[in-house]
Amino acid sequence: MTVKLDGLSPNELQALIAQAQSKMASARAEHIQRVKAKIDALLKASGLQLSDVYAGRAGKRGKRAGAGVPKYRNPADPAQTWTGHGKKPAWFQQALKKSGVTADSLLITQAVSKNASAKKTAKKRAVKKSPRKAAR
Repeated sequence: MTVKLDGLSPNELQALIAQAQSKMASARAEHIQRVKAKIDALLKASGLQLSDVYAGRAGKRGKRAGAGVPKYRNPADPAQTWTGHGKKPAWFQQALKKSGVTADSLLITQAVSKNASAKKTAKKRAVKKSPRKAAR
């Protein structure tokens, strides 16, 4: 199939591109449906499910645990956050240059994590002391 593009105006070319993209999208969707049908038939014939073949995925796309969960917040603009993964944002680097500011001080769960760690420490101390008293 050849299409002569030489005599077409920019508007006609744009329309041809849009039409081709539309055909491509529908052809891809049909191809995906055919492949899904083949996979379903194979799974059914062998008595398996997709989760048996791909354990732990069950059709979900792989994503790191915790990816996208903000860990740090900009004190100057609370709408700006950073997950702690990848390149450090400019606001994070600028904040660290200020005196008295550390990465820990920019943590979103700073107050919660300090209280939680204090409670864990107290529990550990209590657990360590109780067996000694019982042994005496």
